[in-house]
Formats: sequence, C-alpha cells, structure tokens
Amino acid sequence: MATGKGLFGSSLARKYWMALTGLFLITFLIVHLAGNLQLILGGDDVKDSFNLYSKFMTTFPLIKIVSYLLYASIVLHAVDGIVLARQNAAARPTKYVKNNAGANSGWASRNMALLGLITLIFIIIHMKSFWYEMHFGSLDTYMIDGDEVKDLYSITVAAFEQLWYTILYVVAMTALGFHLWHGFQSAFQTMGWNHPQYTPIVKGVGKALSVIVCGLFAIIPIVIYLQQ
Repeated sequence: MATGKGLFGSSLARKYWMALTGLFLITFLIVHLAGNLQLILGGDDVKDSFNLYSKFMTTFPLIKIVSYLLYASIVLHAVDGIVLARQNAAARPTKYVKNNAGANSGWASRNMALLGLITLIFIIIHMKSFWYEMHFGSLDTYMIDGDEVKDLYSITVAAFEQLWYTILYVVAMTALGFHLWHGFQSAFQTMGWNHPQYTPIVKGVGKALSVIVCGLFAIIPIVIYLQQ
C-alpha cells in the first residue's frame, strides 16, 4: 500500500490528524448551517437576526479562538490531503490504478483530493467575499437596540443574487457532500471506532449528514437567487 508522509512526517500521526480535523470541520458545518438557515427562514427581521448572529460569531472571545483553530484546520486538512494524494499517486503503479481502482473503492474515496481541492478553492473565494469583508472591509453599519452591527446580510444576499456565485456554491456543496459521504465513516475507521453493530449506523449517519447538511447549504443561495 502506498502511503505518503504528508505534512506531519509520521503516517500514523497524519491519519489521526486528518480524521480528527475532519470530524471537527463537520461539527463546524452543522453550527454554520444553523446560522445560515436564517437567510431563508428568518422571517421579517432576518436582516437584524443574521447581522446580530454574525457579530456574535466574530466577536465572542471563545468563538474567535475556535474560529482560528478552524481556519488552520481547514487549510492543513486540505493541503495535507492533496499532498498525500499526489504522493500516493506517484508511488502507485499505473497499471494497478487503471485496472483495479473502481473495483477496490467508491468514486468518492478515489477522488477525495479532487473533491477537497474544489472545496478549498471555494472556501478561499467564500472567505474573501464574507470573512474578509466582515473583518477588514468597509461594510455599512447600523444600530439594533443600541448595539452597532455590520450589515453582512446585505452583501451575502447580493452575492447569492449573482448566478455565477450561486452555481459555484452549489457545485462546491456537491463536492463537499461527496467528500463527507466517504470521509465521515473513514474518520471513525481511522480512529479505531469500529464495531460490527455500530459501523453500519455510522455509515448511515455519514451519508445522511452529507446529503442533508450539504443539500441545505446548497438550497440557501438557490432560494435567494429565485426570490430576487
């Protein structure tokens, strides 16, 4: 079996790192989705509630610390995965790949690096459009019950009203969904959390999360685009 050293030298350390950061990122996705669903389910005061949520997520000290850990995890998880995929591809015999890849693994597991790369490119664009603007941009501000907030809601809606960005978002969420389809169960397997009785449940939960979480993320820009 071809195994590269990635960014962490030890193959075992790399496997644990990839698994733990992957599970951490899944937790973040669920929390992030809960906040973003306000964009289509927030009612008449959606602008205020979303902007208050955004301020809390970017100013509360504990969340800020977790956020920086998250950003580091995203970058290292994605880069290490791509490095390892390149190392393994270089070490694996070409004939073996052509003749046996489909028989030994599913499409998502064979293309984790590609799916991760698509997701990473999207994250860079996404963070430039929103995270950077929230922290360093010149967003309009206004008062809500004596509390000054930045109007992230307006630029978010404006972004989703562009067809190209909506398409990019849906494609990225599709790639992420396939990534999670294989990655969730793989992370549990890597950590040694396997059991004949519970492993099928873990697989089912992973597939459900990949469809539900990424599907709901994809629906948000589609709804906003169609409502304009």
